[in-house]
Amino acid sequence: MRKLDELIQELCPDGVEYRALEHCCNILDKKRKPVTKAARVSGEYPYYGANGVQDYVADYIFDGVYVLVGEDGSVITSSGKPVVNWATGKIWVNNHAHIIEEKPGVLLRYLFYFLQTVNIAPLIHGNIPKLTGSDFKAILIAVPPLEVQQEIVRILDQFTELTAELTAELTSRKKQYAYYRDELFRTAEDANVFYLNEISENCDNQRKPVTSGNRTSGEYPYYGASGIVDYVDDYIFDGDYLLISEDGANLLARSTPIAFSISGKNWVNNHAHVLQFDTYETRRYVEIYLNSIDLSPFITGGAQPKLNQKNLNKIPIPLPSPDEQHRIVSILDRFDALCNDLTSGLPAEIEARRKQYEYYRDKLLTFKELGV
Repeated sequence: MRKLDELIQELCPDGVEYRALEHCCNILDKKRKPVTKAARVSGEYPYYGANGVQDYVADYIFDGVYVLVGEDGSVITSSGKPVVNWATGKIWVNNHAHIIEEKPGVLLRYLFYFLQTVNIAPLIHGNIPKLTGSDFKAILIAVPPLEVQQEIVRILDQFTELTAELTAELTSRKKQYAYYRDELFRTAEDANVFYLNEISENCDNQRKPVTSGNRTSGEYPYYGASGIVDYVDDYIFDGDYLLISEDGANLLARSTPIAFSISGKNWVNNHAHVLQFDTYETRRYVEIYLNSIDLSPFITGGAQPKLNQKNLNKIPIPLPSPDEQHRIVSILDRFDALCNDLTSGLPAEIEARRKQYEYYRDKLLTFKELGV
């Protein structure tokens, strides 16, 4: 970054000009067009909304290189920053994302990075919270000389490319994990079919739901169908358990695991089944197996999917000998740590790179204002 320091010292030692966004780019919001999901025709072109690509459609509005910024207040990140996407080629954009293109004087890629640093929380207002067009146009952008913009973009692109490479590697590892998981289950030796009520103790009758208004804040995790929903001042369970989602859309969507292990003192409501096993290996084997198979034949209800206890106990579990369970679980645990552990493996490295990127991005894009 020595080169950047030298450029700043040479070209803008006294600070840089700040301009309203509308003077830094072409804003194309008037060309956007929302299409309801039912009216869209499936195709090859990305259909962008507030959070990025929502669908693929048969036609496009824009063809070029663009930056998209989420308009709805719901898409502000926890730090108050906007959701910013880089889009190229033929795309369709609805009215939930502002869209800009480059014009001479300010690099679009520079704006892509700079807009990620802006705290737009104070600009979100209205009955339906949003970043209005007038507020969007007025966002102040630090505009250093082009040589400085180019060097900043070069540095930040290197961070972005490294993270992209790590993310691609993680995707590859997850596919590899799924392949070996299925192969290990398929080739497990001496497997016999059991049902959950034959290999575990069901503790559902000990669960106790507590409405949010009646919970007292504390140190113990309060679990629901998909994980921790709160922390409370008391506990029902103390030990190692497998929780299995009992109801909720995630039973079909499977965006998060429907079976997950918990340990220690905790409280569980009536949206997750609670099972206790004799050994870690059996609990973990069943957890991985349930998360790998299609459970839709055992799920009832339409708008409110449910996996009741009766159907839970109908799920066949091909369970091998304890030694074979230990072997398979040991292999898959190592894979899982590489793919999912936030304290080690690729997720930890990606998170570290993300924090490093955000630190340098914010530092590189902070300028003294000219004349102030």
